[in-house]
Amino acid sequence: MTSATLPLRLPFRSHAIDPILLLAVGGLLAFSTVMVFSAAIGTHGGVTGGFKILLRHLFSITLALALGVLTASVPLSLWRRANRWLLGLGTLLLVLVLIPGIGHEVNGSSRWLPLGVMRFQPSELIKVLVVLFLADHFVRHANAMDSFRVSIVEPTVVVGTLGALLLLEPDLGCTAVIMMTALGLMFLSGTRLRYILGAIAVAVCAVAVLILAAPYRMQRVYSFLDPWADPYGSGFQLVQALIALGSGEWFGVGLGASVQKLFYLPHASNDFLVAVIGEELGLIGLLFLLGLYAVILWRIFDLARRAALAGEFFGARLSQGIGLLIVVQALFHFAVNLGLVPTKGLTLPLMSYGGSSMLIQGLALGLIFAVQQSLSDAAVRRR
Repeated sequence: MTSATLPLRLPFRSHAIDPILLLAVGGLLAFSTVMVFSAAIGTHGGVTGGFKILLRHLFSITLALALGVLTASVPLSLWRRANRWLLGLGTLLLVLVLIPGIGHEVNGSSRWLPLGVMRFQPSELIKVLVVLFLADHFVRHANAMDSFRVSIVEPTVVVGTLGALLLLEPDLGCTAVIMMTALGLMFLSGTRLRYILGAIAVAVCAVAVLILAAPYRMQRVYSFLDPWADPYGSGFQLVQALIALGSGEWFGVGLGASVQKLFYLPHASNDFLVAVIGEELGLIGLLFLLGLYAVILWRIFDLARRAALAGEFFGARLSQGIGLLIVVQALFHFAVNLGLVPTKGLTLPLMSYGGSSMLIQGLALGLIFAVQQSLSDAAVRRR
């Protein structure tokens, strides 16, 4: 095979598939289709507008599945060798977003690149590329994790640089997700606890400074502490989300019967999808949703365990990082909708309407199946 040949292979061999993981992911995507359509009916011109959103959402899911298959078709070793180049490409995209005339601005934020049929959000891609980089970094330096420079300074320089670019968009939510995922991967990779606690203290101080330096962020904190002080202004989003969740009680008001999605709850099909699910399907619906995420997390971390036992340490760290990325973002989304953290726009992984988010989730899961394929190939070679 020449160096110019891309070593693709047929993915998803029967012995490489985790059927439980596939069922859980398929269940989330099916649930997503129903709930996005339900939420869109209330905010996009009734049934006709809802069908338009549904078709776009199905298109995003189809692209995500295709990207997942393509990603799983590339050997894991190639992903590892290419991780730094890919991170460099992702960093370049973050820079391009900030250039007037290239980046697309919405509501004062420049986070998108226009790509014809859709707008792409590089910040979604950079989350996965950071996990790829950190997984390789921690495996290459596995014998030096006691070193403060290796385990803290070098990853922090990379994450901090990317965080600075993200904050210029601005996108504090994405920055927070990357920081939490990086800290979790540091811990799982064997970084000393006192180093991690120090990094957390620095991160908390940095976030506090960023909040104090931006009046609109301070306003969000005030609204988070007492949303009812200005229920028709700065506290409007959180108040409407809490009303929706309170209305749902145990079993919900019925699928499609949400009142808050009727132009009361902003961004009902993406940033506040959990509030719509809670209103229409109640606590039972939310527990079902959490159950699907729990199954996905269980299977991904079980894959990481099996990869570590087989000596595929890069696959183990990559699986852990992607599992952390999914669960951290999902928990942030739940926390925003429940009023546990200040309001911030973050999609619900594999659920929310949004082409970039869904596409990158397909990339992330494709990497998980690439790890599974790598373990399967190794088992075949040992026979």
